[in-house]
Amino acid sequence: MPSQKRDRQWVSSRAKAAAIEAARRRKNRKRLGAALGLGVLVIAIVGAAAFTGGGSSSSSTTTTVDPNASLVSSTTDTTPALPSAAGLPCVAVSDPLPAGAPDVPVKVGSPPTNLVSEDLKVGDGAEVTATNTLSVNYIGVSCSTGKIFDSSYSRGQPASFQLSGVIQGWQQGLPGMKVGGQRLLGIPPALAYGSNPPPSIAPDETLWFVVDVLSAT
Repeated sequence: MPSQKRDRQWVSSRAKAAAIEAARRRKNRKRLGAALGLGVLVIAIVGAAAFTGGGSSSSSTTTTVDPNASLVSSTTDTTPALPSAAGLPCVAVSDPLPAGAPDVPVKVGSPPTNLVSEDLKVGDGAEVTATNTLSVNYIGVSCSTGKIFDSSYSRGQPASFQLSGVIQGWQQGLPGMKVGGQRLLGIPPALAYGSNPPPSIAPDETLWFVVDVLSAT
């Protein structure tokens, strides 16, 4: 009997130990499961933040870098400035004349240093004064290249302007001619655009014009 009692006690103690171990394992599994769940949640949050941040970074690059690149491209991809024409000789017209435009009798050779104003045809209308508003047809040629840089004939309609608002060469060269007349103007740079001309004209370029005055008011 004592032996059986000891056996029962040993079995009972083993069963209790097994039950305690099983409870401990269940508790550990719960803790591990909770830890794993928290880890997954943290990873998900961090991943979402990283994805959102990455998207913002990419968007920022698109909206700040690319337009700037385009902006840089648009400002640098321009026609280079023409070299200075200072002192270069005048050459004959090298472009075909627009329909209806008169010949431009450029004085070939050294560019004039003073204003040239010569009647090619004398009009019989009212005399042009410095305060007039004019309607004219005209054609303009660059001295050093013989190229036409502007022409009302190309646009198919006369130009109208107040004489006091145009370049000095016109302000000084047109008064005195009469409506219906045609005049040749050779304008040195100081009376034209100097060193800061429009893109189609070289800096320090002498300009030749033939101007037909249609009306003066």
